[in-house]
Parts: sequence; structure tokens; C-alpha cells
Amino acid sequence: MHSKLPKVLHEVSGWPMLRYPVQLAKSLGTHRIFTVIGHGGEEVKKRFQGLAEFVWQDRCSGTADAVLRCAPFLKKFSGDVLILCGDTPLIRRETLERLLERHRTTAAHATILTAFSENPAGYGRVVRDSLGAFRTICEDKDATPEHLRIREINTGVYFFSWPRLKEYLIQIRADNKQHEFYLTDAPRLMQQDGLRIETIAASSDDEALGINTRIELSLANKIMNQRLLENYSRSGVNIVDPSATFIEQGVKIGADTTIYPFTYIEKDVVIGNSCSIGPFCKIRSGSVIRDHAVVGSFVEVVRSEIGQHSSVKHLTYLGDARVGRRVNIGAGTITANFNGKKKNKTVIGDGAFIGCDTVLVAPVKIGKKAKTGAGAVIPKGRNVRPGDTVVGVPAQSLSRKREYLRRKRSHKR
Repeated sequence: MHSKLPKVLHEVSGWPMLRYPVQLAKSLGTHRIFTVIGHGGEEVKKRFQGLAEFVWQDRCSGTADAVLRCAPFLKKFSGDVLILCGDTPLIRRETLERLLERHRTTAAHATILTAFSENPAGYGRVVRDSLGAFRTICEDKDATPEHLRIREINTGVYFFSWPRLKEYLIQIRADNKQHEFYLTDAPRLMQQDGLRIETIAASSDDEALGINTRIELSLANKIMNQRLLENYSRSGVNIVDPSATFIEQGVKIGADTTIYPFTYIEKDVVIGNSCSIGPFCKIRSGSVIRDHAVVGSFVEVVRSEIGQHSSVKHLTYLGDARVGRRVNIGAGTITANFNGKKKNKTVIGDGAFIGCDTVLVAPVKIGKKAKTGAGAVIPKGRNVRPGDTVVGVPAQSLSRKREYLRRKRSHKR
């Protein structure tokens, strides 16, 4: 990856790629989840504390050695183990459910998830006999020219009977070109001893994608984004151009909302029903867009809430703002939320009208049905009263100014 960041912490659609197999394991109801860590392990452990138990592999001696490190924690365990790779985030839950069903219904000792790939380079090949029965998995670097022509690949995902697997882990030898202890040797040894080995194929080869380069990371992001957009479309969201729309994990979008092209929505955003979002806008994590709101062209929304029927149509930055119902935010409005030390909040009341190019220096409050004139600058702490209109730099109340002029004229008389 050419990065100081541990590979499994690189993000796919807003989540570190390791989160995907951890979430999958949890969704299947597993009792304990062990994450085997080595290089960069302390950083991985910090990010995933409480989500898994951690087992150290101090030397990268191969996948069989990694699994064997978990054995001291499973001394009394007699059930099945699911083994996943931390760098394969595209495996689907439905696929694992099929894998588990095959494993249980056939009483297999090992069940392997395979895939068929047009470009199998780099992956272990699944070798079968003349009748199609499993024989072994040959790693790419150890493969013969005949093996390299095989399109069926090993995904690195397995169900094993743990009592059987631990017997064979200690038999595995590092007699290969990489001098590593291959977990793929375990099914071969089991098969030679007459144990039952089953396989099923993933529904598509993209599920098997292992991420080892930035190019593969980009591809995984593209595939995951497409899946997410398809799910939103099925639930009633109108995605105008999926090829130019990017939505991360954990975003909730209501029915009849339209997402226009070149929109980027970060993780954990909530968007209501019948909203209009984009084009060319970014909504960042922690933001909430209520029903029938409009967020238009070249708008960035950061940790902000926009109320029902409110409109933020053009060239605007809303950071740490709470916008009420039926508010109009004029083009060019900026909430200056950072004072060099901390982020501050802006509150805009229901029915307010914010004129074009207004700068709101937080912390500040704009009252209900208040108005700001074009180009007004509202200094921090200079709250605008409900129903008032302010103009100028710094902004001054028109009603107060009119009252001042009236009194001045009256005094001269």
C-alpha cells in the first residue's frame, strides 16, 4: 500500500476494511471473534477495541500459524470456526450463510469458499480430480503452468470443525517457496485422510477481491459504492447518475429523495423523505437533513441539521449549524464556525431569511423570522432578535436604527 497506515485500516466506503469481516462475523451470531494482528497491530487494536479479541502473531509465518495462535484461547471449544481475511471487505452475508448451510447439512470437516475469476493471478488455485472432487489448493507462487490455467480460486474463507482443524495445524510444514505455514494445506491433509471437504462458489468473483494495492482499494470502493446505491434505489431513493454519486456506509435516506450527480455523502448522515440533494455538494458525517429540505449546488454541510422545508440552494458552507423549519439560506452564506481554537455553533430559527453572502460568525443565534441583508456580517455573540432585520458590516438592526432616527428627529423638534 506504500503507507504508514496498516492495510486493514484503509477505508472502503467510509469504513476501515477490517470492519467488514468483523461485522459479518457478528451478524452470523459468532460467540467470539479473534483478530490476529502483527505489523501495525497496536493501531488496529486501538481502532477496534471492544469489537474483537486480539491475538498477536509476532512473526509473519503464514496463515496456518496465524490461526494456530488462537488455539490457546479455544482449548475447550468443540464447535465450528469461521475464518475470514481482514483485507477482503466485499464478501456478502448471504454467501457466508450459504457456506455455513453447506458445512452443516453435509457434516463436512472443512468447507471452502471459492470463486471463478477471469484474472486469477495472485490467488491460490482450487485443484480437483477428474470427477470434480476437491484435491488441494495450490498457491500462486508454487503453481505449475497447468495449475495457473485454473480459473477457480481460493477466497481465503472457510468453515472448519475446530477439533479436526487443530489436529492438522500442527502437521503443516513450511516446505514451499515462501517458507510459510499455509492454512490451505489443512484441507489437503484432511482430504488425504478421508475427511469430508466441501466447497461452494461465491456468486461473483468481486467477493474474492483481496486488497493489496491502492488500485485494488479504489476498485473495492467502486464496487461497494455501487452496491450501496442499488440498495438505496430499491428503497425508493432516486439516484440520478450512480456513476457520479458517492455514499458511504451508515447513511439513512428517506423515500422520494433525489440525489443529483457529483454528490458525496459521508458515513452516518441522515436524510429525510422527499429531499433534493446536489448536484456538486458534500454532506459530511453527523449531519441531518429533515423532510422536504433542499441542499443544492456547491453546498457543504458539516455536522449540521437542516429543518423541514428549508432551502440551502447555492454556494454555501454550513458548519456546526442548526437550521430551523422553512428557512431560506441565500447564495454565498458562510457560517464561520472555527475561531482558531474550537468549533462554535450557529442557530437559525424557523422562518428566517438569510440574505446572499451573509457571514455568520459563531457562536451566534438568528431568531425566528429574522432577516439578514445581502453581504451582512453578523459578529459572534451579536444575536439577531426574532422578526428583526439586520444589514451592514458589522450588521445593525434596521428597526433599532429607524427607532434611533425617529427619536433624533423628534428631539430636534
